[in-house]
Amino acid sequence: MRALTALVSTTALVAVLATSAAGQPLARADDLGSAGQASGDEFRLFAMRESARASQANEATSPEERLVDYQRAPNCQNPDGTWIRGSGDGTCPHGEGTPNAPVLCAGPGQSVIWPMWRRERTTPTAAWGPWTRLDFGGCNTDLLPTLTEADFRRLPLPAPTLTLQPDRGWALVNIETIVTTDPDPVTLRTDLLGHAITVEATPTTWTYDFGDGHTLATTSPGHPYPHHDVFHEYEQPGTAAITLTATWTGRYLIDGTTTWRDINGTATTTTTSTPITIEERTSRLVTTHCHTQPTPPDC
Repeated sequence: MRALTALVSTTALVAVLATSAAGQPLARADDLGSAGQASGDEFRLFAMRESARASQANEATSPEERLVDYQRAPNCQNPDGTWIRGSGDGTCPHGEGTPNAPVLCAGPGQSVIWPMWRRERTTPTAAWGPWTRLDFGGCNTDLLPTLTEADFRRLPLPAPTLTLQPDRGWALVNIETIVTTDPDPVTLRTDLLGHAITVEATPTTWTYDFGDGHTLATTSPGHPYPHHDVFHEYEQPGTAAITLTATWTGRYLIDGTTTWRDINGTATTTTTSTPITIEERTSRLVTTHCHTQPTPPDC
């Protein structure tokens, strides 16, 4: 297995819950649900991750100058049945709350993440407004980042190898030109939202453009003569360069976890051979050996 090392960063997936510099209100979890952004567990995870990103971005502003404030705390129920924000230590003023609603965190290494709450003020000296719940909370594993297709394509995946057989700078018309490549996966190290990640990328499909108007897509890396299965026969003399495009799929493992996750999408890399001359050679009968010196005129 080949190995590469890279350090990349990623931006937020969607800015629905992002906070503006002027401290404009964020969309509440209930608002996002009614807008059709997501539903069920997918929506819960979406809201939880986006509110975490907004909270992290807010930390760049000093507490004295912030116009918005975030805190994770439980849902707490008043005697009249309404729900309010609890304390950051997980307690409720009336002893009633939902410590991890609506999910249970019982897996290895899992812990409860309280719902995220947000409050705002108009100026650094104004009084804070009421707390508004942004998400419903969940487990610490819910906040693990997702390596997206865009993230995958930003990684420095290597260009595919391209081997020709015969490799002599020229090929013959109507004779097989054999092509092969390297099918081995590569491993890369990257950083995503503060988490160190191992990525395993595997080339799964190869597309050849033989430079004469013919292309070939295959899932075989090819084999050398005489067991070759990927090749091309040029039909006319001329000059051509062969371009190979590899399509990669991938999976990733976040440090501190044991589960590999598939990347939802693919990436491509390309390489092109040096130009080769396509020649046409014919055979004919001669009266003597063509190695004779001087060379006979009919050779």
